[in-house]
Amino acid sequence: MATGRTHRPATRSRGIPEATVARLPLYLRALTGLSERSVPTVSSEELAAAAGVNSAKLRKDFSYLGSYGTRGVGYDVEYLVYQISRELGLTQDWPIVMVGIGNLGAALANYGGFASRGFRVAALIDADPAMTGKSVAGMAVQHADDLEKIIDDNGVSIGVIATPAGAAQQVCDRLVAAGVTSILNFAPTVLSVPDGVDVRKVDLSIELQILAFHEQRKAGEGQDDAVDEAGIEPPAAAAAKPARKGPDGDVPAVMPA
Repeated sequence: MATGRTHRPATRSRGIPEATVARLPLYLRALTGLSERSVPTVSSEELAAAAGVNSAKLRKDFSYLGSYGTRGVGYDVEYLVYQISRELGLTQDWPIVMVGIGNLGAALANYGGFASRGFRVAALIDADPAMTGKSVAGMAVQHADDLEKIIDDNGVSIGVIATPAGAAQQVCDRLVAAGVTSILNFAPTVLSVPDGVDVRKVDLSIELQILAFHEQRKAGEGQDDAVDEAGIEPPAAAAAKPARKGPDGDVPAVMPA
């Protein structure tokens, strides 16, 4: 079976936009669900809804793959699963190493979706000597001192960093020096890498902060609606108004009762 070190996906050389590449896994996930239910064909509208995009964007994305579907029939589900899997490089084996086996790293190691999506966890690595030899997800944790040898022995080109922020850059530098050219970073820090190395950052706190922003906006819209319907300004909004000038100085916008 081919390994990730010697075979690279052809998406960039074929001129597929990065935004399209980012959506391909969404289509693949939706198509895999259809395939598991033995659905033979799917329309662009149905697939777009399942993937959370609009149908025009989906058809444009698929045009880069040379797949246009059949009018009145739609897309062949099994063929699209194969076509997108091939484009993403998932028809071959991608060995990965995971560095940092704390709570998050252990949870990632126990995730069962890697193998079914073309990824094989070749090694779990941690700098804590107390972790060496411990079994996590059925694998013995190896010490970080052996990182370079592990990467070389397994032909690894993809690394996952789940260390504390302070250790992430040093781990990244060692991965890159050992030949890793793609990194999935779960550490809460921005990594510096040379040209030719791809980094994808996953930061749960940032995603939660974005959700908090939207929740705050919804709450604000709710207050505005209350003003429109009742004609009464909420106390918080009124308190935020600038003070008016009076003969003896500033007058609070809301006077105490």
